[in-house]
Amino acid sequence: MNELTLSTPALLFSAISLIMLAYTNRFLAYANVVRSLKERYLKEKDDTLLEQIINLKKRLFLTRSMQIYGITSLLLCVLTMFLIYVEQQIIAVWVFGLALVLLIISLAYLIREIQISVDALNHHLRDIETKLNKTKK
Repeated sequence: MNELTLSTPALLFSAISLIMLAYTNRFLAYANVVRSLKERYLKEKDDTLLEQIINLKKRLFLTRSMQIYGITSLLLCVLTMFLIYVEQQIIAVWVFGLALVLLIISLAYLIREIQISVDALNHHLRDIETKLNKTKK
């Protein structure tokens, strides 16, 4: 096996940082949508708004999970770099492997969250298509 060098976890470090920025942007966007939907629901008491809020709650849970696994992966990359620095190569390899597994889990949560988001958007599009079809008749 080739020796793990500082450059390998350092490359992953920058990639995870960019992913975390994207995750944070998703979270902030969802937070704004939840706040506006809550205000609308309190005024209108519409069940479809409640369904959207429930859907967003699932997506927020997934986004939080993505962030936790991503941050932990980033932390383990930093720990890997420290272990390489103090010449603990075997431990560094195992810690780096764990960081990769956590990043994989984070990305799997992202895939699931995207599927839920697309399903929600398709639901809205079906509603619009149904209304358009009714007005054409």
